[in-house]
Amino acid sequence: MTPTDLDATALDAADPLAAYRDRFVGAETPLVYFDGNSLGRPLRETGPRLARFVEEEWGGRLIRAWDERWLALPESIGDELGRTCLGAAAGQTIVGDSTTVLLYKAMRAAVALRPDRREIVVDRDNFPTDRYVAAGVAEECGLRLRWIEVDRAAGVTADQLAEAVGPDTALVVLSHVAYRSAWLADAPQLTRIAHDAGALVLWDLCHSAGAVPVELDAWGADLAVGCTYKYLNGGPGSPAFGYVAARLLDQVVQPIRGWMGTADSFAMGPEHQPAPGIRRMLSGTPPVLGMLALQDMLALLGEVGIDAVRAKSRGLTAYAVEVAEDLLGPLGVTLASPRDPERRGGHVTLQHPLMREVAAALWRRDVVPDYRDPGGLRLGLSPLSTSYAEVARGLDVVRDTMRDLTP
Repeated sequence: MTPTDLDATALDAADPLAAYRDRFVGAETPLVYFDGNSLGRPLRETGPRLARFVEEEWGGRLIRAWDERWLALPESIGDELGRTCLGAAAGQTIVGDSTTVLLYKAMRAAVALRPDRREIVVDRDNFPTDRYVAAGVAEECGLRLRWIEVDRAAGVTADQLAEAVGPDTALVVLSHVAYRSAWLADAPQLTRIAHDAGALVLWDLCHSAGAVPVELDAWGADLAVGCTYKYLNGGPGSPAFGYVAARLLDQVVQPIRGWMGTADSFAMGPEHQPAPGIRRMLSGTPPVLGMLALQDMLALLGEVGIDAVRAKSRGLTAYAVEVAEDLLGPLGVTLASPRDPERRGGHVTLQHPLMREVAAALWRRDVVPDYRDPGGLRLGLSPLSTSYAEVARGLDVVRDTMRDLTP
């Protein structure tokens, strides 16, 4: 054993959440999975749940199940998500659609609430979809984009936002955890700055929900959107979630007016009458199958507690930084994430010009990170399914791979 192996063994032995790793499919294999912030491993109980659903609800109850349970799922699961992960009281969170569609709905609804203002503020390193949707909404509504230039190894600071917002700002679009660097934004402070300027804030929670505590109500957040296939382990293409603060629910008008967002979906009326509350953010038929795995993960997070998950996440990323600097620093690798664990979400990005080639070679060696330009190897360490030994083993392979590829 190397000293790194010994350290990992001790850390795993002391980890109060170590036993939960066995609940995930594939965790017992030698594959090193460094991409839990893109697609989480499935829980073992999810397969049997899906089979029961097919036999008992879909096959047994058929269309009756819509009235018996399915129609209520977007709101009931939304409430559970809000309670478990988002710091959101009941009635403000809905599950359905994709992240992109919900971002569009939320942005259009937000700018409509500030009709006399002409700007959307967004940072240059926000996730591409956020930037693309903001640009599209600006074009549709005759607005301007005001860009914040940020350090790609960090994220939006209070000073930068204060300089960008003003009397013409309708909406600020921010990520709670930056997808590239894992910068953890000071959400309460940034929300206050936007509100002091009279603007609304839309928080992207894709890289924080399920890994980092979120307190939407306490922050005074206006709107939020996030996905469920990363740290919430909902599976590929599982539906996104949207949040609208209770104080705005009777004002928001979302632009995709489908039958499920009406006050009486089965009245089939001639005109769209928005449903009361958060249900007005729905459009089409809820993706019931896509919600099932999410329910399993929410139950587990409720059992463990998001604070314990965050503590494990801080430990994993701190260990990854320490080992990477020891093993990879001599090869010219640098840290492209915040060094302070309190300013860092659940992943770590390592920088080197060879990382695109390294990432491709690692996949062939059963070590699975992902790559982000320029030269970023991103290690997504899902707290409940990742062990310290897995981190150590994977970084050993990264070192060997870099040595093989270095001229």
